[in-house]
Amino acid sequence: MIKKISILLVEDEPTLAAIIKESLETRDFIVDIAVNGNNGWSMFKKLNPDICIIDVMLPGKDGFSLVSDIRATDDKVPIIFLTARKQPEDVIHGLEIGADDYMKKPFSMEELVLRIRAMVRRKNQFLASGSNSSGIIKVGSFIFNIQKKELTNGSNVIQLSQREADLLRLLVEVKNELLDRRTTLLKLWGDDDPFAARSMDVYITRIRKYFREDTSIEIINVRGKGYSLIEYL
Repeated sequence: MIKKISILLVEDEPTLAAIIKESLETRDFIVDIAVNGNNGWSMFKKLNPDICIIDVMLPGKDGFSLVSDIRATDDKVPIIFLTARKQPEDVIHGLEIGADDYMKKPFSMEELVLRIRAMVRRKNQFLASGSNSSGIIKVGSFIFNIQKKELTNGSNVIQLSQREADLLRLLVEVKNELLDRRTTLLKLWGDDDPFAARSMDVYITRIRKYFREDTSIEIINVRGKGYSLIEYL
């Protein structure tokens, strides 16, 4: 029997929460609802869900604080932000503190379902792959373990988020060549709108910081076209 995907939905609007829950349960998901950030944190620790869907604007502990708490104890569970905010800075902040993806309200339920399945599938693939050596790549003085989402340099081990690992893998696959911006946005974000583009820029900045101590590695911006991970011999 295939295990159903369990979802923790943290949403304080009762009508919207009920609609999302009913729509997802008709598609064979298990959905638990938390009505505020504090309730969400308690339920997360109790339920250990496969994925979290969290509204940014919550009473008490807001969505940003909740995600920060979750990431302090679990760096693998996929997290999708729901946001009605229009400012790109809010989305970027959410990604910086550990969310894997975001959806702007109002959103398509079919798109939400597709994103949930894709994120959980990637997580399960990584966990099932274990320490398969075929997923280990040398990048400058670093070792990139794709399956474990780890970037290691000596005793320093950096745990990557799912999005960071996906983006770094694409950069490494075309090392010293151009990683096309629009193609990458469509492949990883499913959209090439300004919000997605700003999000990718955030992740590129974070990955650059991981390599800052290795002068043989540079990630350059090819304006209007994309990025290139350069490894100097």
